[in-house]
Amino acid sequence: MSLQEFIPTPEFEDYRETFKDNYRLTRRENGAILAEAHTMGGPVQLSVENHRSVGQLFRTIGSDPKNEILIFTGTGGNFMMNVDPQGFKLEHEDLAYWAYEYAYKDGRNNVSSLINEVEIPTIGVLNGPGFHSEICLMCDLTICSDDAVIFDLHFPLGAVPGDGIHSCFQELLGTKRAAYALLTGQLIDARKAFELGMVNEVLPRDRLLPRAWELADEIMQQSRTTRRLTTQIIRRPWKKRILDNLDGGFGIQMFSHLAKEDAIHTDKHASSILDKVPGNRKAGLKFE
Repeated sequence: MSLQEFIPTPEFEDYRETFKDNYRLTRRENGAILAEAHTMGGPVQLSVENHRSVGQLFRTIGSDPKNEILIFTGTGGNFMMNVDPQGFKLEHEDLAYWAYEYAYKDGRNNVSSLINEVEIPTIGVLNGPGFHSEICLMCDLTICSDDAVIFDLHFPLGAVPGDGIHSCFQELLGTKRAAYALLTGQLIDARKAFELGMVNEVLPRDRLLPRAWELADEIMQQSRTTRRLTTQIIRRPWKKRILDNLDGGFGIQMFSHLAKEDAIHTDKHASSILDKVPGNRKAGLKFE
């Protein structure tokens, strides 16, 4: 008998309750867990608070050995198209503090936790248009709705695109295509995203979760050790990408915030964000 016992690992019922205001968590008997991000039961509205929750969720899921595969998605008709009206009050009140906490520490942890701390296969389900789509795109497999639109608007809004979306685009699109997407705010629709290799399948929205569960069941046919070690192989490009340029990108973005002495997340930006994207009206994107 060892002189010490194991430190208890997180229990699903406990953290399902802890995260309920940010994620609906469901787990099947085989250990397949579904996380549906939401704000007040609808699509995510970006805020300092829910931004931090992403890394907290991934670290918790990764710390529970009963979890065997993760499906991550949003809620409703879009993945994330709005900013919480009061979601960046903290940033406005103390930009120097939150430029680090939000724009550097939390953001880095969110992406790094997905790649490094969730040592089970992951399936990203992009349920519609939205920003911060890197969370779904950097999963091992990614499927999306046929009306999904992928884009990044940091640069068109006067901010540096260094918060992880740059790593995602550069890895999936290559140097030149990523540069174009980041500098122009290019709207990449679902079919184009499939052609470019950003997503694996395009489906009607009502088929997304059934298909995700099908993929999960297929992956679960292999042994636990095989599943977990395979993630170490297929994530090596992401691990290298994160090691090479993630921290630097976040640091540059943070410096940009402080140099301008201006927070990027404002009500004005939230209401006009898509007006700055060429051709957005053709895509039918809007804030609601």
